[in-house]
Amino acid sequence: MPKRDDRNFGIALSGISCAFAVICLTLGILSDVLLATGYCLGIIALMIPLTGKYYMGDFLAYLGTCALTLLLGAVAKFWDVVPFIMFFGLHPLLNALQRRFKIHFILGYLIKAAWFDCTLIAGYYIVYGGLLGGNALPPQVYDFVNKYIYILIFTVGTACFALYDFLIFRLQDSCDYLMRRIRK
Repeated sequence: MPKRDDRNFGIALSGISCAFAVICLTLGILSDVLLATGYCLGIIALMIPLTGKYYMGDFLAYLGTCALTLLLGAVAKFWDVVPFIMFFGLHPLLNALQRRFKIHFILGYLIKAAWFDCTLIAGYYIVYGGLLGGNALPPQVYDFVNKYIYILIFTVGTACFALYDFLIFRLQDSCDYLMRRIRK
């Protein structure tokens, strides 16, 4: 059983990470130029509770981040926050749980890659499948994408995810190291 101070520290750490993630994600979504930066900083912010193994705190920070970001103006650009809600916000938590339960890295990668590919397919159908029009691309590109979408997702998407997953693991290691140094 963790000490009371340790539990309070986890709650405070989760709240701070939620607040920082909300600020970054909201600014990123409301300014089209900073969307990727907002995602990256939001992901890093949600890694902070994981440094102390506060898994429930991280999950609650994720839920709070999604809800507060939507309340602070992202409802108008809901489709910009959907990938974060579906995948990117939960990915660091899944990596931490994979390490905690010692799930083999290949099995973990296959599960997360399938989840990522499903997110890409859902994004494709939402954006280009008719829900938002599909007129965003020139006709030649649109025809090519429609013809080879699954091949592109399962090859290029999965390969890009391998690099992303590796980088997120390394980034979590760096966050863990920095938090150990700060707590000393």
